Amino acid sequence: MPSFVPPLATVLTFAVASLVLIVTPGPDMALQLSRSINYGRAHGMMTFFGTMLGLLVHSVLVALGISILIVAAPPIFLALKIVGAVYLLWLAWQAIRKGGGFRLAAAARQKPTLWQSFLAGVMIDLLNPKVVLFFVTFLPQFVHAGDPGAPGQLFFLGLEYFLLSLPAGVALVWFAAWIARALTRSRTVERVLNWGFAGVFATFAAIILSAQARHA
Repeated sequence: MPSFVPPLATVLTFAVASLVLIVTPGPDMALQLSRSINYGRAHGMMTFFGTMLGLLVHSVLVALGISILIVAAPPIFLALKIVGAVYLLWLAWQAIRKGGGFRLAAAARQKPTLWQSFLAGVMIDLLNPKVVLFFVTFLPQFVHAGDPGAPGQLFFLGLEYFLLSLPAGVALVWFAAWIARALTRSRTVERVLNWGFAGVFATFAAIILSAQARHA
């Protein structure tokens, strides 16, 4: 077996652990739902693809050891936390402001482009220190530090997580789009959903700010 491929038992164990993490709600999932409900399946999918690109970037960074440097440098990590939290708070404001980008009305005046939805997905993944911590502290548990093939194995596991996330993300967007068609145009329902999204984004912003880097 090539050195960059972990043992089968490791691949299977990592798959089980990853599936638990994938179905755990996070800011990326909330953004995918909100974009899908407000703008349709295409925007939800583009947001999802953006988060997937972010996962690939994190996989490359951890394989190259760059993510470890980010977490090991407190000023850099603190800056990343602040930027990520501010971005989530901005999304929360967008969700509740009048005429904002998270209204359920199909004819919302400020509807983003597909490219903007894609970039929103990329940013919410790249600016989330929790994702950095996941790749820095979780993936290395499945490789041996002294193994010369460790960098390749880390990237393999990151790619495995990426592939496992694909069907879950597609199902999430598909389900959200179905909800959007089934929902009435009640302003009460719209208000509850948008405030709910705002609460999720704000909560994760607080969680991000309280995240602590794990030092050796």
